Amino acid sequence: MTTSSDSYFVHHFDNGLLVVAEPLPWLSSVSFDIAIPAGALFDPEDRQGLASLTTDMVLRGAGPRDARAFLEDLENLGVVWSESVGHRYIHFSAAMRPDYLREALAIFSDVLRKPRLPQEDLESARQGLIQTIQAEEDDPEHQLNKALRYRFLPYPWSRSPHGMIDHVVAISWHEVAEFFERHFQPSGIVIGVAGRFNWDELVSSIGELLGDWKGCPPPPPEARWPTERQAHVPFDSQQTHIGVAYRSVPYEDDRYFLARAAAGMLGSGTSSRLFMELRERRGLCYAVGASYVAIRGFGGVICYVGTTSERAEESLQVLLEELQNLGEGVHNDELNRAKAQLKSGIVFLQESSAARAHALTQDWALLGRVRSMQEIKKAVDSLTTEEINSFLRENRPRDFTVVTVGPRPVEVPSELLQS
Repeated sequence: MTTSSDSYFVHHFDNGLLVVAEPLPWLSSVSFDIAIPAGALFDPEDRQGLASLTTDMVLRGAGPRDARAFLEDLENLGVVWSESVGHRYIHFSAAMRPDYLREALAIFSDVLRKPRLPQEDLESARQGLIQTIQAEEDDPEHQLNKALRYRFLPYPWSRSPHGMIDHVVAISWHEVAEFFERHFQPSGIVIGVAGRFNWDELVSSIGELLGDWKGCPPPPPEARWPTERQAHVPFDSQQTHIGVAYRSVPYEDDRYFLARAAAGMLGSGTSSRLFMELRERRGLCYAVGASYVAIRGFGGVICYVGTTSERAEESLQVLLEELQNLGEGVHNDELNRAKAQLKSGIVFLQESSAARAHALTQDWALLGRVRSMQEIKKAVDSLTTEEINSFLRENRPRDFTVVTVGPRPVEVPSELLQS
């Protein structure tokens, strides 16, 4: 069944697979993003990293192609591709000339349906994943992000997609094969396509490749909310890394753009409040910022400060004060800069088929529909300081989660952590 809007098409196949596509006819490329609901939150409790290891293995040859032929065929088509493992979804993304869209889809349909999963390659895939985890453990910023997400987001959405070394070491080939059989199923897969394409030909091609595929994956596990809101992770370094998070409205909320603009004014760019106060005026840190994060049904803002251990307490104090001050309201010049940044994001989406294809699958995962670029632009243009200040009065930053990484614990001002 096909439906359409002024800017995009949607087709629901009978097996539960969905295609959402947006023409960008001014581009000379086309991209697709295949989102499979088989991410890290589906890992068994004692096999964290299984989704990541399975993703590596399915790309080591599929259908008539061994691993080398798989790579060569994509290179011969000029396809630029990547894979990533998130919390709910595994993504296979590719960009190419429009003439080669059908052939690229055919290659990745074999990955989805007929991977070879060569047993002899399991150990090299395992060692590559272990090295990735070890590199992350040596990175204090990654340690901060991992520890903060664990205390801020619901479990298992808070897991590291790459898993844990002792779990990865224990994964067998049979567990990889079983994970693939259980989770690589058509129902729930979303394929986002953006760029220059013919819609009827696209639906016909995907129908021929994947329309007769049958199966339904298991549902995601229930969320468990964390109770710990403060922690310190020891790390041998001269620097201290500070993370502070608080809840905001979710992506699907009507007030989402108010929340995004407020987060931008707080910590995006060199004119943001955090940058100006902590770095420019006080010289407390070498890095500072804030960003909005979302999973379905939940939104939040995560702030980061990188500083010396000697100035960590003061940096944290000022950061928390600025968060509280945000609730007192913002000014027109701040809003204008935030709107300019959000509009720049719209321009980038219009110029990149790959970025827009990923945005389509993200929108569908979080909203069950697509926010068109016209809708986004209209929402951004309509933002006013009165609306944002009203939003901030009703949604003041509060109930902070605070995590630090460094040589010694950082004293957290308890009076600023009160609800």
